[in-house]
Amino acid sequence: MQTKDYLQYIVEKIHSTVFATTDSEGRPVTCAIDIMDYDENGLYFLTAKGKNFYNRLKSNENIAFTAMKGEDTLSCVAVSVQGKAKETGPDSLPALFRKNPYMEKIYPDVRSRSALTVFRIYEGTGEWFDLSKQPIERASFSFGGAQTEKTGYFVTDKCIGCKLCYSKCPQKCIDISAKPAIIRQEHCLHCGNCYEICPARAIERR
Repeated sequence: MQTKDYLQYIVEKIHSTVFATTDSEGRPVTCAIDIMDYDENGLYFLTAKGKNFYNRLKSNENIAFTAMKGEDTLSCVAVSVQGKAKETGPDSLPALFRKNPYMEKIYPDVRSRSALTVFRIYEGTGEWFDLSKQPIERASFSFGGAQTEKTGYFVTDKCIGCKLCYSKCPQKCIDISAKPAIIRQEHCLHCGNCYEICPARAIERR
């Protein structure tokens, strides 16, 4: 999928997320936040200026959220995003209310919406993790100019072809027909079993 497909999935299929910010003492605080729209510039949500959440966003633009969709663990798709959030003001509130009409039951008139403001997650990286597929599917994406960092394990030229890594891999996502062996990152759990068992210490973590 392309980045816009991940952003669309967050907004239209998951929608409600668990957000993490930090308070004035650097302690993590979580809250439930709906992601209401997306475009080529990022993801959009709103909050009221009187909330502690607003104060935390203004004092530290770094945020993270995780969202899940599925009836149970093995039918679950999880998406996690880290990025920066910037206030864009109330101008796009009418558009967000049109796209999310349930908000009218929470803030029913113009007067009650006077304290609301919109934020955009303008720079972010994300990870997609789909446990409903076998083997599992994972992918990384970025938007707003952020760079995706490579994570997980890879096999170096120290590989001796013993195949022990494959024997301990729960997803069997290591191609042992090649030397050095190749870890299929799109199916890897990042559990580290291969790293622990490799007798040649040929496996490294990014």
